Amino acid sequence: MSEFHVRAVAEGEQRACLEVLEQALHAKPISDEDWAKMAPSWPAAGKFAAFDDHDTPVGISSSFDIELTVPGGRKLVTAAVDGVAVRADWTRRGILTTMMSAQLEDFAARGVPLAALHASEGVIYGRYGYGAATFDRGVFVERPRAQVRDGVGRDGVVRFVTPAEAVERVPALYNRFEGTRPGFAARPAQWWPGFFDRLVTGDGGYRVAIHSGPDGDDGFVVYQTIDTRDRTAPERGAILEIRELHAGTPEAWAGLWRFLLSVDLVSGVAGRGRPLDEPIAALLTDPRAVNTTEIIDELWVRLVDVLTALRARTYGTAEPVVLEVLDKQLPDNNGRYLVGPGGVERTTAEAELRLDVAELASLYFGQGFFRDLVVAGRIEVLDEGAVDRADALFHTARAAWCGTFF
Repeated sequence: MSEFHVRAVAEGEQRACLEVLEQALHAKPISDEDWAKMAPSWPAAGKFAAFDDHDTPVGISSSFDIELTVPGGRKLVTAAVDGVAVRADWTRRGILTTMMSAQLEDFAARGVPLAALHASEGVIYGRYGYGAATFDRGVFVERPRAQVRDGVGRDGVVRFVTPAEAVERVPALYNRFEGTRPGFAARPAQWWPGFFDRLVTGDGGYRVAIHSGPDGDDGFVVYQTIDTRDRTAPERGAILEIRELHAGTPEAWAGLWRFLLSVDLVSGVAGRGRPLDEPIAALLTDPRAVNTTEIIDELWVRLVDVLTALRARTYGTAEPVVLEVLDKQLPDNNGRYLVGPGGVERTTAEAELRLDVAELASLYFGQGFFRDLVVAGRIEVLDEGAVDRADALFHTARAAWCGTFF
């Protein structure tokens, strides 16, 4: 049996490593054209790979740095893990664990306090200290039943832009959004070529529309049209499927939804990955026109430096609580933390709640409740009164949402 070794990816090895990821995800082989679009978003930096004894990549773990907004509005450097895979003929040999360990140790050595990823499967990453920290929902809005309330979303204009214009204009527009919502991701220049540009200039038929209000451009939507007609129902309208919708103001958000729901020959507007608290139903005269099709985990988060991450966010009003955190991969995080409205400190006081770093990560952005994880047997309670205090401290009124795929 061949052995493997894990090391940093060298310049010139990126495409071969990406092919390992694409094969694991059952995607088509990468064409030269696709690689030309993808390459700027797939540098060697931030990548660890497993190689066989011929130095051929058989596994990949990739990341790049972004900033995520944490509760309270501060932006925290985060390692965005944008690809983890092992070639099918090399699985079950410890490659994934070895790569993930090397990656986590690199994050810690570089002083990156958070890591985040979008999980292809929900059972993999908890063992490496990641917890499902943000959630989103799929929606389907029925037309023509969905009528926007009079006077809402009429103060601006919406215009189509060409793919070339979208590539030029949308990044600057997105970067104007302050991102006060917990979980919101700032998109570095590296992100755009491989994710946005590749999408809107590809052959998927995506259209981009920009909303302009009194102060200029303030929102955009990216969507494609899905033709649902067939021989038995030639009159059936198309479905507009939203890929992205971001707005800097409530008026821009309402204006973009009004635009989508006014397009002719459409039977519905669908969107995956929308915020849990997006008030689409409140926008309409008939709230039953909005159907939730799924609620699913969005962003999985790992606290690489527990103390730095806890100190970066703000907390609600309650008496402090002492958390004891357990971290098998990064033992420097092990210990007790006094968390309160005034800040966070390490402490030698008796623990009131004991939990794994993955459970703490799942609660970090203010979603979910300590009491639910207690019921599920995932948090050990040493002081019954601490559960309600922890929920009051950590939970946020606004749903956390990232809204950026990587």
